[in-house]
Amino acid sequence: MKKIVFAIFYTGVCAVVFAGEDNNPVGARSAAMANASVSLSDVWSTQHNQAGLGFVRNLSAGVYYENKFMMNELGVKAGALALPIRGGTFGLLVSSFGYHLYNENKCALSFAKAFGEKISIGVSMDYLNVMIGDGYGRKDMLVAEMGILSKPFKKMTIGVHVYNPTRTKIADYNGERIPTIFRLGGNYAFSDKVLLAIETEKDIASNAIFKSGVEYKPIKELYLRTGISTNPVSSSFGFGIYLKSFQIDLSTNYHQVLGFSPQFGLTYVNKK
Repeated sequence: MKKIVFAIFYTGVCAVVFAGEDNNPVGARSAAMANASVSLSDVWSTQHNQAGLGFVRNLSAGVYYENKFMMNELGVKAGALALPIRGGTFGLLVSSFGYHLYNENKCALSFAKAFGEKISIGVSMDYLNVMIGDGYGRKDMLVAEMGILSKPFKKMTIGVHVYNPTRTKIADYNGERIPTIFRLGGNYAFSDKVLLAIETEKDIASNAIFKSGVEYKPIKELYLRTGISTNPVSSSFGFGIYLKSFQIDLSTNYHQVLGFSPQFGLTYVNKK
């Protein structure tokens, strides 16, 4: 019953203020680590920090699905592609949240370039669409993203990312704008088996969120992950199975009131 009430309230609020597009996180690896992913580098850097694409050396593609709070109406679907070329790496991300009465869609084209092995810079231009059913209409917008990834030491990576630095408007009424979100975090590899990631995220209109996640590799083909985040407090865990060019990632987040949000990811990496 609580989940139904939440879904009705969530959709109702979005319909009234026409506020959405808060840059929903995607990627099951990231989700298992409480989305402490601004300093990670993989195909899902197309969402979390485009600068991470600069260190992606192989053609990669991934699909992702999240059943938020076990409700199909709050589902998140995404697909991503990373295409390395001689001068850098192009990225493409397509994602969707919601259902036929309310949905948010994003299509993002990004590019990143690494300057040696120590630093990478990435940018993205996003086309966003918010649609509210029953005749309320739709809104189309363009939003920019940018990020930096630095490797000051061999085992440490630091990432900085900003979403919507221009504070794009959704509507003139009440000055509604797309959220502007800053992220700062890092990860440290204690060994080939253990990675610790920490991050803080700040929407300029909300309190900061703190996240931390751990990834442990007991054997070559298996990754175990867990994490915790604040505001609101939620925990996460999951695992990844890596079989040659394919990676299968399963994870879930747990909210103490609204329950579980399971995620699934499938990634292909051309290692030839």
